[in-house]
Amino acid sequence: MNENKKRKSESNVESRAIKKIKRKWQVPRQKHPEAIAIEPGDAGIWATCDMHKEGKCTVELKDLFNEYAVEIYGNSITGNDPSSSDEEDEEADVEAEIQREVQGIKNMKAKSLFQPIKIDIQCVLFFKTRDPIEPVTFVQRLCSDALSNKVLRKSRFVKRLTPMSQMGKATEKSLGEVARAVLAPTFHGPDIPPKKFAIQPTFRNHSVMKRDDVIRQIASLVGKPHTVDLKSYDCLILVYIYRNICGMSVVGPDYEKLKRFNLAEIHGPTPRPGA
Repeated sequence: MNENKKRKSESNVESRAIKKIKRKWQVPRQKHPEAIAIEPGDAGIWATCDMHKEGKCTVELKDLFNEYAVEIYGNSITGNDPSSSDEEDEEADVEAEIQREVQGIKNMKAKSLFQPIKIDIQCVLFFKTRDPIEPVTFVQRLCSDALSNKVLRKSRFVKRLTPMSQMGKATEKSLGEVARAVLAPTFHGPDIPPKKFAIQPTFRNHSVMKRDDVIRQIASLVGKPHTVDLKSYDCLILVYIYRNICGMSVVGPDYEKLKRFNLAEIHGPTPRPGA
């Protein structure tokens, strides 16, 4: 009896030692590949989604953006030469394999155009973009095609998209630098006529810069001969400030027609009271 107890005890000790060794030699977890920061000079797209659907919305937007990038930019992002032609091959399985490889390269290159960034706010996402994606043009085209039922993929969880032409630090100095860079093509130049504009700032988890101060600073940088018109503007300046970063873009007068870039409203408008 004592001998059996001794054997059981030794067996338990060995088992615990083996488990300890296994735990000790576990491969350390890698940081999440999407846990990177938004840097000054970046461009991208803010998005809002349904409550507790951030993960599903991220996947949904990746698919939508990648699919639409190929639709809009075509060979400029895949690197294919449209003039090249496939030689005839007697073996169909070889040709099919080549096609699969080419499609895989297309998808890989398209996906790298959009980098999701983890944001510590419920219902808010950010996608960093790179050339040749121009966020304003891309989002306007996407929403315009959605309005005319030409969009390739309908979204279930995505709500509003907010393009950002350039990002910077959320300070008065950096905001001015971003504004000068973003506003110049639209408002500054020898052949640019006077325009009516409005400014729409959005603040999230930020309390340093005040709304009125931001509006005044940007309006002064737009300058004359342009004038403010909140209802019949030619251009709307979107400003997005989140914690210690800010971003800006200039969109056209079709912003309201395109439901403020809200895909949920475009695909299924909210009924008006009494309708």
